[in-house]
Amino acid sequence: MCALTTACASTGAVPQPFPTPGGSAPAARTPDRPVATPSGPLTPAQAQGHRVASMALEFRGVPYRNGGTDPAGFDCSGLVVYVFTKLGQPVPRQTSAQFTVGRAVDRTDLRAGDLVFFSTVAPGASHVGIALDDDEFVHAPSSNGVVRVERLTTTYWRTHFVGARRIN
Repeated sequence: MCALTTACASTGAVPQPFPTPGGSAPAARTPDRPVATPSGPLTPAQAQGHRVASMALEFRGVPYRNGGTDPAGFDCSGLVVYVFTKLGQPVPRQTSAQFTVGRAVDRTDLRAGDLVFFSTVAPGASHVGIALDDDEFVHAPSSNGVVRVERLTTTYWRTHFVGARRIN
């Protein structure tokens, strides 16, 4: 049984190797480039998804910390727990448990605030991020040590993608 301070994968393992900025990953969003908003009025669920994505973006640059669940340092599932809890939607602590909440979302139907899951250190969901739109997501990877934005379409993330969930 895993303690609450385990790594993102809930195994104590450190997810490796993630792509590094300047390599296959894009640079983080700039402050003047907010989460994309669809035209027309947002449904309450879409508005909540944008709040989730926008809050997650506020933590770009926060260091990775195994077992971290606050702005002093996050692991992947800790970032998700912190953001969703602050916005009144508590979620489980472990990545594998987060993969069971909400409803499944097809990769082609992603929107801001959806959780995106990857198999990195173990079969099944062992890493999680928060979608910003249908291609970008924010997450707390262990390599390079900071919360950052990456693209789902890069080879690494595309080949490790295992699913997505919509919480709201």
